Amino acid sequence: MIDQELAFTPAWRLRDLILSRRLSPVELTELLLARIESLNPGLNAYLTVVADQALASARQAEASLMQGAQVGPLHGIPISIKDLTLTKGIRTTRGSLIYKDSVPDTDELVVARIRAAGAVILGKTNTPEFGISATTENRLGDACRNPWDLERTSGGSSGGAAAAVAAGLGPLAQGTDAGGSIRIPASLCGVYGIKPTQGRVSRLYQGPGGWGQLAQNGPITRTVRDAALLLQVMAGPDTLDPTCIKEPPPDFSALLGNGVKGLRIGWSPDLGGVPVDPEVRRLTQQAARVFEDMGAYVEDVDIPVDSQQLRAIFFSLFLSDFAAAYGDLLATHAGDMSPFLRQMLEEAVQWPASRLARALRQLEWHRARMDEVMQRYHLLLTPTLATPAFPVGQRPEMIDGQQVDPIWGFTPFVFVFNLSGQPAASVPCGFTSQGLSVGLHIVGRKGDEATVLRASAAFEEARPWAGRLPTVS
Repeated sequence: MIDQELAFTPAWRLRDLILSRRLSPVELTELLLARIESLNPGLNAYLTVVADQALASARQAEASLMQGAQVGPLHGIPISIKDLTLTKGIRTTRGSLIYKDSVPDTDELVVARIRAAGAVILGKTNTPEFGISATTENRLGDACRNPWDLERTSGGSSGGAAAAVAAGLGPLAQGTDAGGSIRIPASLCGVYGIKPTQGRVSRLYQGPGGWGQLAQNGPITRTVRDAALLLQVMAGPDTLDPTCIKEPPPDFSALLGNGVKGLRIGWSPDLGGVPVDPEVRRLTQQAARVFEDMGAYVEDVDIPVDSQQLRAIFFSLFLSDFAAAYGDLLATHAGDMSPFLRQMLEEAVQWPASRLARALRQLEWHRARMDEVMQRYHLLLTPTLATPAFPVGQRPEMIDGQQVDPIWGFTPFVFVFNLSGQPAASVPCGFTSQGLSVGLHIVGRKGDEATVLRASAAFEEARPWAGRLPTVS
């Protein structure tokens, strides 16, 4: 294989090549490290690259194969870890000047599982400070750029993870999603990302970052089969997380080839009236109809969503948790914070307890309404985002002629399903006239990632996307 072809080979295929000894984990790691050295200065997808550690892991993986040792499902496969996630012996900045030199002495649970599966960690991917933003800018350096257009955002908060996968700087990436942080950059960067059901992937419940009631770890990949492979490694219960799903996860790869014939699918282009860019609406509408061609029953659905109310609920929960986790830093490190984070924390620490209590009550009503909707459908479809990628630092204030929230207006579809706890994925479904990627949002019933993945795989087969490479590749 030529180097570029190898850099864009899916992880499941790389695994076959490695296990059959037709590909050296060392050579693969060297190739990707060279690509990172060449392309990352323009993208800023990685904040930290651990070349020596990665090569040492790759050599160990190669030696294990030569010795005939039993190996894990990701043996010798390079992966990136989001820089919100603790990694033993690897700098973890959380996108903040406060932690710019922090090197943890422990791994988060998901990283421990990834290591145990045999993966080779290349480094830590860019994220906004403490993951608070839907685009990836922080005070550690330049913004993370979109591989399809370097003047545009990669999205956030897993922006570095999605940009790295899209540009061929690693086949697999770990991300986190508390309000769309996997699906937003997946949509903008033209890759696949899935947020599992809340509780599917265990985490350090008392670890840094607080309660994380709405957050889940998940994969960002170029193919659905790779996402199923990585999610299988990530998922499962652990006694360190009392909120996790206690049952073992299903086999996420088992049903990938079963198609969508007979499934009942609800389609909503705007969740009852939120503004959507006309090209995004057109491309996602066309994508939704592909499911009809594949034998599913697709019908328009009126989803009972009050976007303004849900945004208030979300930020009451999300920022209250931030205040509990990071509020004390205002007294000691306010000057090291971005103005955006500081403003959010200063506001949240002043909230009365009644605001959080009201949000928790309203949350349960929202979950009940979404559970009722999902009794009628196997899946819901929406656009992932209201717009394609926009220039760095220029979030849209108008969409389709309507004024929107200047910070969060382009993300009305994603946080809704963090609140409900449902699994949701962003599937690349087309490109605008400017060559910018658009994502289709596929949402499933709680606990049913398998059907989300199955539908994603069927769409991928009908409308393949992985062969189209971005400008920076």
